[in-house]
Amino acid sequence: MEMRDKLLGVSLLSPAVLFFLLLIAYPMLYTFFLSMFKVNTLSLKGEFIGFGNYIYMLSQKEFWSSFVTTLIWTASVMTGQVVLGLSVALILHGNILFRSFARGLALFPYLVPTVVAVLVWQWLFNDLYGFLNYFFVKVGLLNKPLAWLASMPTAMISLVIVGTWKLFPFVVICVLARLQTIPEQLYEAAKIDGASAWSRFWDITMPQLRGVLIMVILLRSIWDFKDFDTPYLLTGGGPQIGTQTLPLLVYKHAFPLLNIGRGATVAVLMLVFMLSFFWLYLGAYRKEEAGN
Repeated sequence: MEMRDKLLGVSLLSPAVLFFLLLIAYPMLYTFFLSMFKVNTLSLKGEFIGFGNYIYMLSQKEFWSSFVTTLIWTASVMTGQVVLGLSVALILHGNILFRSFARGLALFPYLVPTVVAVLVWQWLFNDLYGFLNYFFVKVGLLNKPLAWLASMPTAMISLVIVGTWKLFPFVVICVLARLQTIPEQLYEAAKIDGASAWSRFWDITMPQLRGVLIMVILLRSIWDFKDFDTPYLLTGGGPQIGTQTLPLLVYKHAFPLLNIGRGATVAVLMLVFMLSFFWLYLGAYRKEEAGN
């Protein structure tokens, strides 16, 4: 009977193990393998150079510039998504008119394909006939149309705006689901004790949302750090390399420059940076939990 149970456990776990090996472990190992070679993307032929690609990439100013840009992009867009998503979730949790319709409308940006969203925002940012320039000039905030995507720092600001708008509904969904599980008795007891609205929010709502917000920050940081399509479609990394993130650098080396070995090297370095960051983050979180 014990042997049968063991065989059943193995048979149930084997699909997950196979999935992990084929779709996660093998691509990661093959990417590391490619990073050890100077390989042409078209022919997949080249010579073994060991850690030569790593030495080259780590000595390039472009790599470190892209790394800093990636950190700025990730921190800015993640902060915008959390702040906007939390604010919208709190509003939608209240007793407002057409609440169901408003909740559906808040999810709209998340449902729009990235290509469509970027095309709409490119039209809004256009320096000749874009609505934003027309509006700002009309109300007197600008003296002349501004080339939003053609200069820094407006290109990065525009990129952060689009990234925040596109993905803040994810935060809304997570926070709103948690808000609906907070017992109303906590708020009623706080009101009886004379707590203000701000005190109820800070002392009841935020502690209840803490676990959800930590997971949201972790997930959004991972996804934003490796986001490729929004920066590529909106600015292409420009002007020059002003908004070039590490995923764009991977693409640049692997395809336009036809050196998939260096592209794989940047991908491996991205993985190392992400694992290091989240190891430190989780370590600090566990310390805080242990202290409490």
